[in-house]
Amino acid sequence: MKILSINVAAVVHEGEWTGSEGKTGIDKRQVNGPITFAHDEVAGDVVADRNHHGGYDQAVYAYAREDADWWQNELGIAIAHGRFGENLTTTGIDVNQCLVGERWKVGSTILEVSQPRIPCRVFAGFWNRPTLIKEFMAAGKPGTYLRIIQEGEITAGDSIEIISRPSHAITIADLYATKNGDRSKVEEIAAVEELSPKFKEWIQSLLK
Repeated sequence: MKILSINVAAVVHEGEWTGSEGKTGIDKRQVNGPITFAHDEVAGDVVADRNHHGGYDQAVYAYAREDADWWQNELGIAIAHGRFGENLTTTGIDVNQCLVGERWKVGSTILEVSQPRIPCRVFAGFWNRPTLIKEFMAAGKPGTYLRIIQEGEITAGDSIEIISRPSHAITIADLYATKNGDRSKVEEIAAVEELSPKFKEWIQSLLK
């Protein structure tokens, strides 16, 4: 389990498809390390819409190379590291099956799994694929956001060591399936202490 690539915003795009802020830093490309992960962000990255992205619970986004390869085969296109807007391209770990709240030691940082990525029209616009949101939801390969628990540096090639796991069994895939309409684990999810406030509020609304 390791980091294949660290990716930050290479170009800040502007245009009708870029969302409410009129600009986006989704176009992330590989950079050489070591890269600092601190203050709820990745050094050199750009988060344009801070109402919906970034912050403590969405400080870092990780996507598995194995899932990117699946998309390559599915769509018949080349997909470079960072194309999903991820800061960390991983290999050897199924990020969708990680437990909410589990912690990774990577380089000198400690990161905590927080919540899945939910696709938006900026993602579809960046790929110039109007059907992408529906396809991404159906595929069940969302990747995971991570909190920065211990600030530090990460370099491509650094190993991912899972240093702790919570006692519950709720995964990123479970949260994503719930967002996609599966209500079978709502009560179990509601009991997860490591949920982000926004996700917890939404889950609580389903119980009313």
